[in-house]
Amino acid sequence: MADAKEKEEPNQAESINHTADGGEPKKDDILRAKLEGRELTKEEKQRLRKEKKQQKKQKGGKEDKTVTEHHQGKGKKPVALSESQTATQPPPQKVPVTVPSPTPSPVQVPAPGPTAPSPGPTAPSPGPTAPSPEAPVASAAASEKPAKTKAELKAERRARQEAERASKNKKGEPGQPSSSSKNKAVPNELQPVVKRLPEHVQVDDPAAIKKLAKKLERQQIPLRSDYGYKVSLFSHLHQYSRKAPLTQQISIPSTVIHPSVVRLGLQYSQGIVAGSNARSVALLHAFKQVIQDYTTPPNEELSRDLVNKLKPYISFLNQCRPLSASMGNAIKYIKKEISNIPSQCKEEEAKTKLLECIDAYINEKITLAAKVISEYAIEKISDGDIILIYGCSSLVNHILCEAFEKKRKFRVVVVDSRPRLEGREALRRLVKRGISCTYVLISAVSYILQEVSKVFLGAHALLANGYVMSRVGTSQIALVAKAYNVPVLVCCETYKFCERVQTDSFVSNELDDPDDLIVTRKGTTQLQDWQSVKSLGLLNLVYDVTPPDFVDLVITDLGMIPCTSVPVVLRVKNVDQ
Repeated sequence: MADAKEKEEPNQAESINHTADGGEPKKDDILRAKLEGRELTKEEKQRLRKEKKQQKKQKGGKEDKTVTEHHQGKGKKPVALSESQTATQPPPQKVPVTVPSPTPSPVQVPAPGPTAPSPGPTAPSPGPTAPSPEAPVASAAASEKPAKTKAELKAERRARQEAERASKNKKGEPGQPSSSSKNKAVPNELQPVVKRLPEHVQVDDPAAIKKLAKKLERQQIPLRSDYGYKVSLFSHLHQYSRKAPLTQQISIPSTVIHPSVVRLGLQYSQGIVAGSNARSVALLHAFKQVIQDYTTPPNEELSRDLVNKLKPYISFLNQCRPLSASMGNAIKYIKKEISNIPSQCKEEEAKTKLLECIDAYINEKITLAAKVISEYAIEKISDGDIILIYGCSSLVNHILCEAFEKKRKFRVVVVDSRPRLEGREALRRLVKRGISCTYVLISAVSYILQEVSKVFLGAHALLANGYVMSRVGTSQIALVAKAYNVPVLVCCETYKFCERVQTDSFVSNELDDPDDLIVTRKGTTQLQDWQSVKSLGLLNLVYDVTPPDFVDLVITDLGMIPCTSVPVVLRVKNVDQ
């Protein structure tokens, strides 16, 4: 009846004026709209329909609140509405009532407010009203509708709970951060990538350099300064000069760095100790001396204090020259053995056990591994072979000497490159044993490979993706050998296997002293004042990586395997440890 009367009232929307605070219509305007017998326009009819829809929504919302309070009285948990849901709900509105009649009818009790209820149709109030104990009375207006059964109410509650749970899970996912944490999510996603990078490959990052300087300051070890202009592609790597050793730049207190570690660091920086095996063995012998001279402080455990004692030593060695993959694996082994020492073990007994573990590591991983690899590699050497080697690999030299002692007849082509010219040392050792050799530079490798039958190469490290990291120039030789269909055999111990993944020589590498590239011929030095030329940079790379496609076989102490089997070996080693 009320809806029919509202349709008959002409131009009601034009005549009704709302108050400024609550939107309640004035009584005189309502009476004037009733007395005027004009027809309603289309816009006015649309407004009335919208008001009816809002009134229906208000009825449904109040009914849900009434049901929730009813179940709370029974001890059941109501469905909590989130802030976003309450914000989107329409404000509660007053239900229009008909003209009062003598018979009692359900009338809504208005929420407390500044305006009094009027008997006529009222406009919706924009202000939201808080739920009050009068809500059950308001539900009487909706009592004309059929009441829902318990099963229907239970199903509605369950659906709401599942929807809220799904929205919470979606907010908690890392891929879909909430709107409040959008600004923080961007740096957090980039942070793990930076953490995976070693310190010596973040030289161009001021934040990383500042962090490294603080770490070294805590360990009482100053940061070594870079030398000379660097090529832009390798500006993230350190570049040191041998003419300015670390001891000339800093004063090293004897209480912080052990003398054997200081001596070893200087040998690294001057290039006196070179090669992965030689550097690893020298490191282990230096740590043996440190352990022998170590004394556990009072109220301290050896397993904890000794590990902390080694940290500044490792940082010092890393400042002298970046650690190799084999040295990193040796340090991990020593730390693991130290942490496995029980707390009740006596100091002398623990030190003796650690020294035995280090000797066993050198014997098994390096000495015995070289003998086993030699036995496998000799099977691949036939009489009349012409074997090409590159640089000076201690393992490859050992294999050739063992094969010569077993009366294998072959000839060796030693390929060398500037500026290190390590092949001269290999040539000296092989000729001393009586092996026939030919010495060429790497620029002539394409001419000499036409008569070569096999290529034996050493390795600095074998990466998890099958790439071989070795002396710079190795990849070039493997590429040319592949073009001439000459088999390439890489000899490498398993303790050099590394879990790092690398496909290029740019990200992680090592820069040597650029002054090594300066050559004096006939009394003249062409690049003597190269630093005065701003547009000139000297690049002296140490390593490169060879793709597994260029390597036919890897000879290890576990047998002869392809490059793709490196992850399997790493997984087996982790299980054994």
